[in-house]
Amino acid sequence: MELILQSMAIGVIQGLTEFLPISSSAHLILVPRLLGWRDPFLNSPEFDVMLHMGTLLALLLYFGRDLVVLARAWFASIRERRLKGDAQRRLAWLLIVTVVPAAIIGALFEDFFDETFRDVLLAIPVFLVVGAALLAVAERIGRRERGLDRLRLPDALVIGVAQALALFPGISRSGVTIAAGLFLGLERAAAARFAFLMGVPITAGAGLVKVRAIAAGDAGAFDPVVLAVGMVAAALAGFAAIHLLLRFLRSHSTWVFIGYRLVFAGLVAVVILVGRV
Repeated sequence: MELILQSMAIGVIQGLTEFLPISSSAHLILVPRLLGWRDPFLNSPEFDVMLHMGTLLALLLYFGRDLVVLARAWFASIRERRLKGDAQRRLAWLLIVTVVPAAIIGALFEDFFDETFRDVLLAIPVFLVVGAALLAVAERIGRRERGLDRLRLPDALVIGVAQALALFPGISRSGVTIAAGLFLGLERAAAARFAFLMGVPITAGAGLVKVRAIAAGDAGAFDPVVLAVGMVAAALAGFAAIHLLLRFLRSHSTWVFIGYRLVFAGLVAVVILVGRV
């Protein structure tokens, strides 16, 4: 029962921090260590990937209708070989474009980043501060006057490259992509919505290989109940985080998250330096 409760707690942490711009990787690395949760499976890359499948489920549930519309628009653009000035067709292609730089950089350097930074804990507060600084500058200089209908190909490429910075633990995929959107003049809610939609293909693609490994039994023994509880918790918390953040950003800035990142970075640095993790 204790292991199930730990799985549920980690799933909730994953679901919330994956979509709020405060870094899921930083929380997933540090919180289990702080609480002394040392179970090998709960700290394994395989469990981490399955938690991301939970947040992928949250995205599919929340944006299901939008994704169906975009998929139909994309197939129509292929069939007719034109965009016809259709906003949905253009958006579908722009989302695909964002996957390319992140997929290339991730395929080339993901193992390097994981091996280099996962156990270098002092890097986490540094990147938490860097991510906060990026959001703060974006808040200051972003015009916030563009909707997704005014997004163009160069914009999608910039946001796609920015997404790859989430390989640094503490940067936050949602945080850095929202910041990139703000830099490009997107409205806050539009920047967040685009960040969430582009998370669908990148999360699905990144998790496919290890999901297959777990299904084939190559990832070691695990308790399916513990795994299911973590995934469901991540999906439910993720769904709530998406809904709340999109509503929040319609009338509020990201400064509360910037402040949280700075406070969390300071606490993490102190805990690490005094040897608590």
